[in-house]
Amino acid sequence: MYLVTVLGNLLLILAVSSDPHLHTPMYFFLSHLSLADIGFASTTVPKMIWDIHTHSRVIISYGGCLIQMSFFMLFGCLDSLLLTVMAYDRFVAICHPLQYLVIMNPHLCSLLVFMSFFISLVVSQMHNLIVLQLMYFKDVKISHFFCDPSQLLNLACSDTFTNNIVMYFVGAISGFLPISGIFFSYYKIVSSILRVPSSGGKYKAFSTFGSHLSVVC
Repeated sequence: MYLVTVLGNLLLILAVSSDPHLHTPMYFFLSHLSLADIGFASTTVPKMIWDIHTHSRVIISYGGCLIQMSFFMLFGCLDSLLLTVMAYDRFVAICHPLQYLVIMNPHLCSLLVFMSFFISLVVSQMHNLIVLQLMYFKDVKISHFFCDPSQLLNLACSDTFTNNIVMYFVGAISGFLPISGIFFSYYKIVSSILRVPSSGGKYKAFSTFGSHLSVVC
């Protein structure tokens, strides 16, 4: 399943880069989403596969845990932000079709991808900073293929109440804002489609919107 995910996303990236007809904002964002999906799956799944294949228990060191957690948060947050950007792209395409190419110009598309990566990097490093502020016993190791931030907080030998609050707050904000952006875009898109008088126009608009919806689902 992991190989199918990686190969499928690589084929999609190859198709977008090799076909000039797919050099549009939507497929530009989709190719970056595929890269984020590959990175997100690669942070945990290979360790799990190795654990199952060798019938051994995977042990993650403290340093390895921090590295895995950084990439997991980075690609997870990047996934949600890119989906938000794609929802905005469909909003502009359906609600402002005549201005679409002007608004979604290459400069703005590149800026949106860069800002998504930058925000994801900040969020991942904030989680790391919270964990690094805690005191641990020597030679802390996680007996699992996935290093969850809450596991590290449970292993700390200092008070973690404030760190828990901050971590959950950062996680809630990084999850709530993209979801809010996606739902707001959906609301504006559906409202705009319902105002289209002809059934043919509604069908065309829904087919444009459905491509993004299928990616989200």
